[in-house]
Amino acid sequence: MDTSATYREIVKQVILQYAKLRPSHGDIRLDPVLDETRDRYALMQVGWDRGRRVRGNLIYITLEDGKVYIEYDGMECGITQNLIDQGIPENDIVLAFLPHSLTALTAAV
Repeated sequence: MDTSATYREIVKQVILQYAKLRPSHGDIRLDPVLDETRDRYALMQVGWDRGRRVRGNLIYITLEDGKVYIEYDGMECGITQNLIDQGIPENDIVLAFLPHSLTALTAAV
């Protein structure tokens, strides 16, 4: 299996694991959005909590040029370690939500 296919499967599995979680309050569902054609992967939250509408991204990842770009990570503990634990090398993960000057420094930590 090539690197892109391996990374694609790992990202999908990590997002699907998070999608099984249930928020501690509210009537909120977690919807995985998996676009393998464009290599875009997200976890959305949708529902109601305390009379207010809840909607938005919790995770957004893109794959490009053999790298995994974490565009947004709204998870409490972050998903980077999950990706590393599943086999994606740290040097292939880009924390795209950080300014470029900090991305390499933070990824190396």
